[in-house]
Amino acid sequence: MYSLKNLLALTCLLVPMFIQAQDANDVYRLSQTDLKGTARFVSMAGAFGALGGDLSTLTQNPAGIGVYRSSDVGVSLNFDFQSATAKQNNQNVGATNQFKFNCNNAGYVGAYNLNSDLVPNFNWGFTYNRAASFNRHTKGGINNLNSSLSNYIAWGTDLAGVSEGDLATSKGFDPYQDGNAPWLSILAYDSYLINPNSQGENFQGLYGDGTLANGEFETIEEGGINEYSINLGGNIAHKIYWGLGFGITDINYESYTYYGESMTNAYITDSKGVKTKGEADYGLQNGLHTYGSGYNLKFGLIFKPVNSFRLGFAFHTPTYYSLKDEAWADMGFEYSNDIGSGSAVTNNSYYGESWYQIRTPWKFIASVAAIVGKKGIISFDYEYIGYQTMSVLSDRGYEYLDTKSRIGDYYKASSIFRIGGEYRVNNKLSVRAGYSYQTSPVNDEAYNNRMNIYASGTIPSYSFMKMQQYITVGLGYRYKSIYTDLAYSNQRKESEFHAFSPVLYSNGIEPSPTAKLIDTNNQLVFTFGLRF
Repeated sequence: MYSLKNLLALTCLLVPMFIQAQDANDVYRLSQTDLKGTARFVSMAGAFGALGGDLSTLTQNPAGIGVYRSSDVGVSLNFDFQSATAKQNNQNVGATNQFKFNCNNAGYVGAYNLNSDLVPNFNWGFTYNRAASFNRHTKGGINNLNSSLSNYIAWGTDLAGVSEGDLATSKGFDPYQDGNAPWLSILAYDSYLINPNSQGENFQGLYGDGTLANGEFETIEEGGINEYSINLGGNIAHKIYWGLGFGITDINYESYTYYGESMTNAYITDSKGVKTKGEADYGLQNGLHTYGSGYNLKFGLIFKPVNSFRLGFAFHTPTYYSLKDEAWADMGFEYSNDIGSGSAVTNNSYYGESWYQIRTPWKFIASVAAIVGKKGIISFDYEYIGYQTMSVLSDRGYEYLDTKSRIGDYYKASSIFRIGGEYRVNNKLSVRAGYSYQTSPVNDEAYNNRMNIYASGTIPSYSFMKMQQYITVGLGYRYKSIYTDLAYSNQRKESEFHAFSPVLYSNGIEPSPTAKLIDTNNQLVFTFGLRF
């Protein structure tokens, strides 16, 4: 049972529903990073925080630049073979495959010998790193729905206190521009998904007693996060290595999402307002383009008490982004009554635009590495990511406190454990392997359908990650000052797709339709470089 206080709080959340462009789930999506970098870095699963001497460490532990005793220039290319499977009740309900190619790392480090025992060298460097790739294609079906998106929209529209007059277009009144009604409510009303009930007091959706329904979904995402890092560093008596990095990032994210339902015995309304039962089919399409830039700082230390043992520490500030969204949505529908078929488009086909800022979570990395014999290296990293510290702000820098509260409700800190090893077969050839595991950043109540999940814009669907792992192997070859490396990584990510939020009625919760998503990415990375 939910008290009046709970319902009033929900009403406050839903009044701006679908108008504010970004919310908790969106800032989380834009805060993700992937295992990207040089082939040596990838082949050891990124467990490099205490090692250094690799171009990728400039974006992980900046102190790694202090380990360099000679200059370095290199470029890395990667080939991604991606697949995604959707499951319901352990049965496959959808699958996709795609191939992508990128340059994911390039950089230069200049090492300068100072001829001093106390401060042997001072180094600087610049790297480009593909911090994250958004490329993803998922689709699937959800059979035997226990609710409907139309009912969810009707419920939210009622809680927002919206009347039919707030939704209907009339002479001199455009509800998208002149009113305060949620855009998704207007779109659903124009598409006959929600209609006033027989008393005219509340809205009702299409799903009711005796309704049978199936759903389908598809999401196509493209783009990525690029980071350009400038680093300074050095060492003190070959015992303490330090580094400072300044990163400039740019985001480009594009998505197309679709969710549709097919119903029999749906509760539909004809053009005269008469309630009937019949067949109903509709689909909601959304397009979103997010782009902008940001900056961050990174600090790092590596301590080498003896030659065979190292400790590493790094701290990453949040990335401070200024972003813009361009979005549109339309609804196509077909009913077995005199309404027939048609479509509706948000805001008369114009893009909805918004400007805002986000703050990604801060990170802390602790690392340890050891030299085994004269040929082996083993390294371990622990990374703490404070997802609960994310925030969304207006374009003028005012924090949205309600969004901040929801971030704390949905998300918690996540941990990443990495272990990597390298064995030098001879002076030219090395073999490597690694493993990385990330825990879920989602609170149990949110993940398990026990709370309302706020939807921003006109995209009601969302996904929550359960776990992510990487299994990696690689080879390295050195010939004089030239080096080339090869890495293979297998990424597996398990998530839960939710078509829309659970619905909190006064007598309990109606769970949202869900499907299990399994994303797999088999990645090949080639690095070519020169030490001089």
